[in-house]
Amino acid sequence: MRDRQPIRGHEGFTLIELMITIVIIGILVGVALPGYQNSVRKSHRSAAQAEMLDIANREQQYLLANRSYTATLSNLGYSVPTEVAARYTCTVSVTSTGLPTFTVSCAPTSLQSASGFSTLTLDSTGAKAPAGEW
Repeated sequence: MRDRQPIRGHEGFTLIELMITIVIIGILVGVALPGYQNSVRKSHRSAAQAEMLDIANREQQYLLANRSYTATLSNLGYSVPTEVAARYTCTVSVTSTGLPTFTVSCAPTSLQSASGFSTLTLDSTGAKAPAGEW
């Protein structure tokens, strides 16, 4: 009589189990990825807003020292950080007729503009536009 070896259970995964796992992972990625991308876009927008506030602060200091605002960021000793400059084009416009004023604008570029964000503006009175995006 021959010794029979005990029958072992199957080792590994079946194709069905593998396909179900891939489908579940695909669904999770499909749900989570858009939310993550939206959060990243909002964080880039917040970075641009912080830079605009920094520019406005420097404009106020420049006004105290020179009795006028400047439209040139280098006159403020400032350059837009590369992580913001990659996603926004920031400019300053100055009016010197009557009471001097300035407006800082950051227009979204690349993926930021594709996400429906509009141009941010901040003026010398502290008014921010568009109101729903600040």
